[in-house]
Amino acid sequence: QVQLVESGGGLVQAGDSLRVSCAASGRILSNYRMGWFRQAPGKEREFVASIYWSGGSTYYADSVKGRFTIFRDNAKNMVYLQMNSRKPEDTAVYHCAAKVADTIKYDDWGQGTQVIVSS
Repeated sequence: QVQLVESGGGLVQAGDSLRVSCAASGRILSNYRMGWFRQAPGKEREFVASIYWSGGSTYYADSVKGRFTIFRDNAKNMVYLQMNSRKPEDTAVYHCAAKVADTIKYDDWGQGTQVIVSS
């Protein structure tokens, strides 16, 4: 099992940048895939981005392509989501998640960090 703790959320103006972080601990294997999801008020949780723990392929939701970047620092057991050109519709609770790469379901989740983008 992997423990995940997000941080770095806050209030930003539209167009500003923000980086949220995810500290991972526990049994992290090189074949894990790390993801960022978000849930806006009154909406279902949606996928934002993912990356292999060992590096390599990244995937993004169409709504964030070109604006958000997911990256990791294995030495620090950290996964980050750099968010640029923020829009009010990016307002949500952002969750970090982990799964074994060839499985469908993310098994481990963090509590989330709130990000609010004001117009």
